Amino acid sequence: MRTSETVTTYLLAGLRITLLTYLCAGAASASDLVSSTGGKTESAEEKSEGMIESVVEATKSAVREYLAGNKESAVATLEVAAKQGHAPALWKLARMNADGDGVPRNEVKAYSYFSRLCDENADELPDSAMAPFIAASFNALGHYYLKGITNSAVKANPERAREMFSYSATYFGDRDAQYYLGKLYLDGIGGNKDVKQAVRWLNLSSEKGHRLSQATLGELLASGKVGSKQRARAIMWLTLASDGADPEKDAWILDLNKKVISEATENDRIAAKAYLDRWSSRKTATMAGSGVTP
Repeated sequence: MRTSETVTTYLLAGLRITLLTYLCAGAASASDLVSSTGGKTESAEEKSEGMIESVVEATKSAVREYLAGNKESAVATLEVAAKQGHAPALWKLARMNADGDGVPRNEVKAYSYFSRLCDENADELPDSAMAPFIAASFNALGHYYLKGITNSAVKANPERAREMFSYSATYFGDRDAQYYLGKLYLDGIGGNKDVKQAVRWLNLSSEKGHRLSQATLGELLASGKVGSKQRARAIMWLTLASDGADPEKDAWILDLNKKVISEATENDRIAAKAYLDRWSSRKTATMAGSGVTP
């Protein structure tokens, strides 16, 4: 499931982000959070809770409007929630502007929303419901810094791009960021070329099931670019990457897997099968330990 679809499901399920850093960034002062009605003073805590409820409901309403095709109305509602720092609203607006979804494509606006998400939520707990979207925001910034944004103040800055991917990969453990960081190390973009570091990050991402990482790592091991050729491990990663691969989009993975297998010895194939069996057993044990049915 794509991240944008996941956050829509997350919102419609009614899950609440209750951290005030998300919701109350627009409050001018403590006095603004206190009101008097009929002689009764509402505390700042009560007012904040009301803001949480209203902002979350506004965002959920916007998503319903979006799904109904009323994207213009959805944007207006999301912007209200975003002004209060509501992370899901900021994320949805960022993606809509980045993709030209319901609004004219505007990378500068998308960059601004992603930047705010990262600035305000960089210390989001890595195991929280919102963490994957904050990590993806760092990744989005990384991509913008790699190429820059035409006719804007956002210029290409590969060093900064590597920093964005590094934070997402390290703090959030995001597998996409780990893949991108591995590629930057492999190609020497944004810093020194370091094949060992590239393999390290690609391996971490591959262990999490990232297809492109698995294929890239398999290619490296088969080519001998990281030392002697390791065809058995290469076959393992390429076989995993080929599982469920798209015949057109991932044709290079499928072709490479066939090529490496054809060049392998019988001992390589036997070893590869043993590696795959261990992989399967390890994943089954991990899923069982987390209460997921294999």
